Parts: sequence; C-alpha cells; structure tokens
Amino acid sequence: MKKLVFSILFVLQAFVVSAQSTSRVTGKVIESDTQAPIKGVVVSVQNTPRLKITTEDGTFIIDDVPVGEQILLVRSAGYLQQLLPIVVKEGETLDLGLILFEEDITSEQQLSLITITEADLGDDNSGSDNTSGLLQATRDVFQQASAFNWGQARFRIRGLDNDYATTMINGVVMNKIYDNRPQWGNWGGLNDATRNQEFTMGSAPSDYTFGGILGTQQIYTRASIFRPGSRISFSGTNTNYSWRMMGTYASGMSKDGWAYVISASRRLAQEGYFEGTDYSANSVFASVEKRFNATHSLNFTSIYAQNSRGRNSPNTDEVNSIAGEKYNSYWGYQDGKKRNSRDRDLEEPIVMLSHYWNINPKIRLNTNVSYQFGSIGNSRLDFQDVNNPDPTYYRNLPSYFTSLYNNNQEDVLQQDPSVYEPGGVGGIFTPDLLGATNANFFIQRQINWDAMYLANTTPILDENNQEIGREKARSKYVLYQDRTDDKTLTFNSILNAQLSDNIVLNGGVSYTKLKSNNYQLLEDLLGGLFFDDIDNFQVGDASQSDLNNPDRKVIEGDKYGYNYNLFADVLRAFTQFKFSFTKIDFYIAQEFSRSEYQREGLYKNGIYPTNSFGDSDRISFDNFGFKGGLTYKLTGRHFINFNGVYMTKAPTLRSTFPNARLSNFVFDELDSETISSADLSYVIRTPKLKTRITGFYSKIQNVTETSFFFAEGAFEDADGDGGDAFVAELVTGMDKLQIGGELGIEYQITSTIKATGAIAYGQYTYENNPNVYLNVDANAVNNLPPLINLGESKLKNYKIPGSPQQAYSVGLEYRDPKFWWIGANINYLADNYLDVSALLRTDNFYRNPEDISGFAFPEATEERARELLKQEKFDSFTLVNLVGGKSWRISNKNRNTLGFFASINNIFDITYKTGGFEQARNANYRELNQDVSSGTPSFAPKYFYGFGRTYFINIYLNL
Repeated sequence: MKKLVFSILFVLQAFVVSAQSTSRVTGKVIESDTQAPIKGVVVSVQNTPRLKITTEDGTFIIDDVPVGEQILLVRSAGYLQQLLPIVVKEGETLDLGLILFEEDITSEQQLSLITITEADLGDDNSGSDNTSGLLQATRDVFQQASAFNWGQARFRIRGLDNDYATTMINGVVMNKIYDNRPQWGNWGGLNDATRNQEFTMGSAPSDYTFGGILGTQQIYTRASIFRPGSRISFSGTNTNYSWRMMGTYASGMSKDGWAYVISASRRLAQEGYFEGTDYSANSVFASVEKRFNATHSLNFTSIYAQNSRGRNSPNTDEVNSIAGEKYNSYWGYQDGKKRNSRDRDLEEPIVMLSHYWNINPKIRLNTNVSYQFGSIGNSRLDFQDVNNPDPTYYRNLPSYFTSLYNNNQEDVLQQDPSVYEPGGVGGIFTPDLLGATNANFFIQRQINWDAMYLANTTPILDENNQEIGREKARSKYVLYQDRTDDKTLTFNSILNAQLSDNIVLNGGVSYTKLKSNNYQLLEDLLGGLFFDDIDNFQVGDASQSDLNNPDRKVIEGDKYGYNYNLFADVLRAFTQFKFSFTKIDFYIAQEFSRSEYQREGLYKNGIYPTNSFGDSDRISFDNFGFKGGLTYKLTGRHFINFNGVYMTKAPTLRSTFPNARLSNFVFDELDSETISSADLSYVIRTPKLKTRITGFYSKIQNVTETSFFFAEGAFEDADGDGGDAFVAELVTGMDKLQIGGELGIEYQITSTIKATGAIAYGQYTYENNPNVYLNVDANAVNNLPPLINLGESKLKNYKIPGSPQQAYSVGLEYRDPKFWWIGANINYLADNYLDVSALLRTDNFYRNPEDISGFAFPEATEERARELLKQEKFDSFTLVNLVGGKSWRISNKNRNTLGFFASINNIFDITYKTGGFEQARNANYRELNQDVSSGTPSFAPKYFYGFGRTYFINIYLNL
C-alpha cells in the first residue's frame, strides 16, 4: 500500500505544482434578522481541503488558502447556503467581516415531505424497496427532484435498488443482513432527530465506509451538534397517515460538558389513501453526550419507532375496472369497522454507545457499539378444508367463467381439429356468461370476517334438531403473522487522520453478529378453539410441520408452520486515501469483507425430514472492493469529476437459503455478485448558476433472485400428468446493465426568483439469459430431487422493472424577503415496465407436461409466443406539484419562529401505475395462450398504483 501511495505521488509531481503561496481568510457568521452569532457553520474553500467550523461567537479562521480567485461555501442545516466569490492575495489576511446567514424556510419541505414518500412495497419482512428515504438530506437539485418530485412515482436513481446503497447512523451500517436493505421505519417519524446528515452520490468517497454504487447516507445523532432549542409541529395529510404530532428539544452543550436531545412523534390514520389502510406509529428518540475534556466524549443514542399499518393489494386490470384503483382486497368489515388482514407491524429499538477520541488535532477515532432487537410481523389469513377467503381469488372473479376451456383432446378433435394446429389454442372455448354475471366478487367484494367466525363454530341443536346456538370448534380460518425477531450486535471503529496538508487517511473496521428467529405466530383463532399444525396440501408424514411434535393443536400465541434461526457474522475493513492539490484531487479506497451464514432448523419438517432439523453447513463468502476517482479543477467554479469502482458483493441471507422456511437447502453454485461502475460529471458552481451533468455506467453480474408462487403445468409430476405445485423459483447468474445520464440545473434569476430543472435518462436492461431452477416440495415427498433445472430464461434485453427510466422536471420558486415562498414544478415520467416472469421465458414454457416424450405443444408458434411474452410498458404521465410556506419571527431576542408549510402533489389527480408483475401460474404456452385469448384472463398481471391528488400541511413552532 505504501509503495502504491508513493508511486502515485511521484507521478503527480510531473504535473502538480507542489508549492504555492497561501494566505488567511477570516469572518463571522450571524443571523440576518437577529444579528446573533451562529455556531457550527461549515465554511470551506471550494475544491480545496480548507474547511473550518464556526466557534461559539460565530467566527472562523482558515489558514493556507491558495491565492487568487476562490469560491467560499458557507452552509449549515436550516439555513440558505452561500457561495461567496473572494480574491485572496499572497501573504495577506482577507477579513470578510459579518456574513449574514438567512434561515431556509424551504427546509421545512425536507423535514416534512419525506414521510409522504415512505413505502415498503415488499411483501416479506425485508427492508423498504424505495430509495426516497436515502435522499432526504441532499441539496443537489437533481437529487431533490428525485426524492420529492419523482419519488411518488417510485423513481430509482440510476435504476438501482437501495441494497446498493449504505445507510449509517453514527457510522454504524443500518442495512439489514437478510436482504441488504435499510428498514426506514426503524427511525420513521423522527425527522427532527435525523436531520443532521451527510450524503455521497454513487461510488464517491465517504469518510465512514467503502459504500456501494448508489451512495451513502450518514445520520448524525451526537447531542452536541444539534441546534439548541425546542420545536413543536403538527401535520395533516391524506397519504399513508392522516395526521402527525412531533416535539423535539435540544439542550446544547452545558458548561459542565453535558448535552442532550429528546424527540417524540405520533402518526395516525383510520384509513390512508387506499381503502382499508389503517396506520398507527409512535416514535421516541433520546441522545445524551458527556464531554469529559477536549479529547474524549461519550454519546448514548436510543431510538424506538413502533409502526403498524394495513397494506394495500396489487390488483389486475379486471379488478380495478370493477372496483377502482383505490380498491384493496385485504380488508373487510367486522363489527362495523374496517379490519385489514395484512397488517405490517414493526418494532425494533436501537441503542448505541459512541466514543469520540481526538487523539491529536489531526487524528480522530470514533468507536461505536450498537444493539438492535425487536420484531417485524406481516399478518395474513391461513385456512384448512374451506374456500380461499380472498375476494379476488380467481374463482370469485367474472374472468373465471369467461375464460373456460375444454382441454379433452378427443372432444376437441371432434369439434375443431384446427385448435391443435399452429395458431390454435389447444382447447374449445366454453364461456359461462351466467356464471360471470353472478360471480362472487359482485356479491362479496371484501374479506368476510363474519363468515370466517361462523365457519369456526358448530351448531348447537335442540331435541327437534333445530339450531339454537353455536359453540367454538376447530378453527378452519385463522389470522397469523410471518414473524422475524432479530437481535443484531455491531461494533465498529472509524479513523480519520490528516497525514499531511495534502493527504487524508480514512479507515474503519466493523463486526456485526445477527441471530434471526423466523416463525409463524398464530395471532387470532377467529372464534375457534384451536388450529391443526399441518400442511393442508400434503398427506401423511409430509403434512407435519414438525415430526418431533406431530399432530399439534395450536392456540393463539403459539408458533407453528415453520420455525428456524438464521445466524450471520459479517466482518468488514476499509482504507481510503484522499489527496488534494491545486488543480487535482483524487482518492483510492479498498475494502475486504467476510460473511458467514448458517440456518438452524427448529422443526423437523415432514417434507424434508432429513434436511430441515438442526444446523446447516456454515456458508462463507470473502469479498473485496477497489475504487478511485479524481476531481480536475478547470477553475474555482468549473470542475470535472470521475468515480470508478470494481467490487464483489456477498449473496444475502434470503438468497443463500431460498427455501429457509422448510429446509437447510443451499444452492451449490451460489456465488458473490461482481459489480463494476463508473460515472463522469461536469460541474459548475457559481453564486447564480449551479449545474451538474453526469454520465454513468453500472454492470452487476451473477445476481441471484428468489420468489415463491403456485405454478400450473410447469413440470412433469410423479404421475406424468402435468405438475401443479407451490414452488420456489431460483434465478441465478443474472447480469444487469444500467447506463444513462443525469442533469440538474439551478439558476437564480433574481434575488427572489429561482428556476430549477432536472433530467434522468437511462437504459436499464437484463444483459444475459440467466438460469432458472424450481424447488418443488411435491418432488421431495415422492423421493424425487426437489430442485429442477429448467435451463436458460431468455431475459436478455428485457427492461429492468421498478422505476421510470426517463424523468424530467422543471420548477420555479419565488422567495419573498418577508419570509414567505411558493414554488411549482412539472414532471414527466416515462419508460416504466412490468416485472416479467423468468419461468415463462424458459424452453420449458413450450413443453407439454402431459406428453411423456417432452414434445412442444403442436399449436405453439414463435409469432404468438412473442405476443404473449412481450414486456408491458406502462403509460407515461405528467405530475404537477405546488409547494409553499410562510414563517413569522415571534421574538428576535430568542429566535422564536412560527411557520407553516403546505404542498399539493399531483394537482390534476392523474392515475398512473408505479409497478406490477406477471403472474406465473399459467406456466406453459397452452394455458397462458388460452387465458389471454379469452380476452378476460384469470391470471393477468397485477399492478401497483401511485397516489392521486394528495396534500400535506405542517404547522411548526421553533423556540
């Protein structure tokens, strides 16, 4: 490493001026209206390592400033940042005098609006699927547009999911080991307490971690850095929740070295934007710091964020055409109140102890110990020997009756032999129009809680065999939770050392240990006495959830179905060297990590009696990363920036144990992802114009993805009559390519009017044909290999779903000197695609599972297959948003402020799809062709919709 550093420095001597005359810049930062000094303001000379923090009296002194024209950047949370052009003369001190700092009344938008973009689309106990939370602290106009203007449409920067970003609190990584995604809800509702943040874009260097290719977010909770005072706010909205109340108090550092911060909030909704989506959340934050001396400080942080909310269902076009886009199939009335069957409950407190050691003026060491515990639960209905209670179950919809086919080959050949010829459908269309008219969905559109309670009882008869009452019996319907109880211990230490005037060393080491207990928790017997702990789709021993305790009858509060522990140990270490010179800055960084995983089965499952109970093999992955970049300073206002990275990334726990609920199975060919990424930017920063144009490239190779669904006709079963089964799909060796460009521009037209613009244009595609495997439990029951290799899936050149690949924004803002402001923006989003099924694009799709010779369906044609498998592109749409606010200074002496912020998003109430997925139940050509050819398919794609017209109003008081 030393040889590399010295070699680079030697080469730089050829074109970098190593000696330059320098001078000093001084000044004092005060509030524009109160004239009070401001502590903790960051003052830096752009494109140089020269940076200072203002003292108690608001003053700063920056030594060794390069002579000539420079740009001074003055910034602090809650204030308008300033770019001041200065001219520094050799050997002289430039005294800037008083710098007036104006409160940023638009910062209330950042404190408030991030709650609107909260969204956990995933249906398991994983982290959020949305990147908007990652962007809330940024000031770059492009990132602002991404979070606040495009976030409502599920826009992802560079098409990347947030498992390629790193989120930290005080340097401790908050990404879950299970899926490498942060769980935003763990600090949800604590906007005041988490406002002190630092963000890096893409693979740019961070002082705290090596990071990923999407960026890093560092949240500071150190008590002494909070601005002293109190803050109370009340908000109303019609999005996820209806209202929010929040209060925060920061003491500031006392003379005896103590500082503390407390914050709490409450969010509530009987029903959110979508039908039946209740919401209840309580959040509490406390941070206490003791400064022993100028060298040592100790800070304790505790975060408690409890959240319970009802989910909304994805629906087919058929369902939405009948019930509307706000329809949600997960709820029903019980005792006159709406009750959601798919509640998501989150409660994972965090406690953290941080030690800050200023070893000397140039070396700092930050050490943290963090412990997080608690649970995540997703409720749903379970049932045995009764009908599916889902009102949108395919047999309850009109399409079930209008898409019926007779597939008996003898009957079909007698009536119409052509259906087996190319272009045919392989069956006779036999719609039941009367049945469609009387479909159950028209009669019972929501969950019928009363009917389920009734089914869980038996009648009490009198001597005349007449029912005179009912008594509790075996429950046929129950409500349970898919539960995850995590215990995570993390230790890390981060070093920052100024090795010389031109070289900074950042380094760190971290160790994380996880124990994750996963199980089904019986939550509500729905009026019954007990529930049988069996798999209703199996018989004999195979039906037993736990052969060590067969034929169990479970009651509320019992674990059943599945029960296992996941263990993980993750060790990471990184170093980073940053070099700063007159015309060029550059950095190099490297990382090593080791991840070890293991599963412990607590049940001996009847399907996998030899591979479910006890410990699995211990699986380990060693990974590394190298990255570097440079900034070339054309002038003090224009520069070129480049970042590049090559790294490997361990598979997640989710991918390592694809059938974790039932067995210890690990895919033999599982390996780490390989990631290469680069971006090149041209940046202009002047007092009036700020702009950035970036081109980016990312290639992610050897991705593994898992999913679960019921498939019909996907394989030949033990009887050779076409396999229908619940399967786990494993897609391996997948490559993804993301290329595109970004533009952000901000221009101060006058002192009160500002124009903004942002453009994202990308092309995000699958780069190869990955392999598809199905894990079929039914095969294991019949002593056949459960893992079936279906070969390649023809995914190459299909679009990666989940985000618009084009986004445009134009905005105008007026800021009045009398502390009110208003702004509007217009946004156009396009090129968002449906998530396609990998299974349907294998050769197995064409094979007739009832033909023992394995021949393709005789009616299959390449042209029709292209039509059936064409990826759906969602309609583009335009969203118009309006924002504004006003603040009043109540007391100039005490800096007390009363204000409000308001926004209206999607003013014209545009309906648009944010995502969706193909259903893979019709897993072969004939079944899919018949379903689609009916014109009313039973297993059409399901879609998510964005919010229509929404509002947000916030009233706050700063004391």
